[in-house]
Amino acid sequence: MADASSPVDGDRATFSNPVVWQDFADGDVIRVGDAYYYSASTMHYSPGAPILRSYDLVHWEHAGHSVPRLDFDSDAYDLVGGQAYVRGIWASAFAHRASDGTFWWLGQVEFDRTYVYRAPAVDGPWTRHARLEHVYYDAGLLFDDDGAVYVAYGNTTISVAELTPDLTGQVRAQVVLETPASIGVLEGARLYRRGDWYYLWLTRPANGQFVARAASPFGPYELREVLLDLPGPVPGGGVPHQGGLVETVEGDWWYVAFTDAYPGGRMPTLAPVRWTDDGWPELVTVDGRWGATYPAPPIATDRAVAPMTGLDVFEGDSLGPQWEWNHNPDPERFRVGDGLHLRTATVTDDLYAARNTLTRRIQGPTSTATVELDVAGMTDGDVAGLAMLRQTSAWIGVERARDGLRVVMRDGLTMDAGTWETTSTGTERAAVDLTGPRVWLRAHADIRPDHGVATFAYSTDGATFVPLGPEFALDSAWQFFMGYRFAVFHHARIAGGGEVVVRGFELAVP
Repeated sequence: MADASSPVDGDRATFSNPVVWQDFADGDVIRVGDAYYYSASTMHYSPGAPILRSYDLVHWEHAGHSVPRLDFDSDAYDLVGGQAYVRGIWASAFAHRASDGTFWWLGQVEFDRTYVYRAPAVDGPWTRHARLEHVYYDAGLLFDDDGAVYVAYGNTTISVAELTPDLTGQVRAQVVLETPASIGVLEGARLYRRGDWYYLWLTRPANGQFVARAASPFGPYELREVLLDLPGPVPGGGVPHQGGLVETVEGDWWYVAFTDAYPGGRMPTLAPVRWTDDGWPELVTVDGRWGATYPAPPIATDRAVAPMTGLDVFEGDSLGPQWEWNHNPDPERFRVGDGLHLRTATVTDDLYAARNTLTRRIQGPTSTATVELDVAGMTDGDVAGLAMLRQTSAWIGVERARDGLRVVMRDGLTMDAGTWETTSTGTERAAVDLTGPRVWLRAHADIRPDHGVATFAYSTDGATFVPLGPEFALDSAWQFFMGYRFAVFHHARIAGGGEVVVRGFELAVP
């Protein structure tokens, strides 16, 4: 590691880490022309494999998803006959082939399948291209200068495979690195070529990063440490690791890692990289740690990106890329236009089993979600509202019974941290009668490590909000992998047929 004294300082503007204080884990980052793209894991959320776009590596916007639907040969991804929590899309690779201008996503689904998706442009349309015969764990994808296609993958035993040019099969594969016992585990492979050298970028979960170099993609590789137990930029958070390297138009190199910062999740975190005279990458640190701030990348651009917060009133005929469903939705039970219309898709008293629950990442370190609901179309037994969704959850919502409507706050919804089966549907903690068909529900979340807490409130005019229920302590356990999300839901407890209209959803920061 090289400590930053003056070559990266100067008079440039600075940025603060994490550059995206939202949950985008297992990132892969590339540059195509003057645009940078970041792809992430999403487990059981649909559509999957979100893509972010930036023009300066600091400011990012939602660009789309590589996997339009979790079409993985199991009804559990539809919340039919079971559930797929903490399954689905794990670490994946994202790449662009310059020879034909196509974008590619290659990803591992659970432990037994690898799929390839492709698109003519980053915003799609994305289509499934192939299910590969071999499984590539935590893979990185490289289109080499000579047209060859390589995948680096593995856990502890790291291999490189050459794929067919159409990415439908394997030409050959070879073990290239056995992780030394003194290191333990290496995974999360990325494969790069710089000049005459190939570089394997490997993470030691969850506190280190290593790099290996060879003159051929098949080795032999020499291994070096990049960082280990390096203090990170988020107080109470983990060591930045995994992720990938990217070269700017100007020829500078940057490392986009993620920082474990539960209960919010894993946050993209940026730092500059220097190359030694003998061709090894070194992380630039600040006072012996990953910088909380750095001088911004010297990228000349006047291209702006859309904010990742703000108000959505659900215009047009489709959801924006900032939205993901909890499992695949039932497309016959929702529509977009003049608000988001949610018809009940499941009869259940269990939020974790209810289809068509729509989620939005929480903006850290603190943010507030406000949803405006028209509940005139609810039927007896329906419940709709706004949740803090994870393996331990709480919500504020509207329940309809024969004697009218109530605004309710419920917490204590829990799952077993192994099977991910529901262990409790929660306990009502507060309730008030609702007399009109319009209500605003609000959740305020502090997702800083060691601070995690949420509070709920409601309003009947959109201006004056009344707190409802106690504070809800957010669960910081990592085993669910995904962080807390705001979630909009509507399901039936007696019979289907009801509808609510989401007139607006606002994600706001102080």
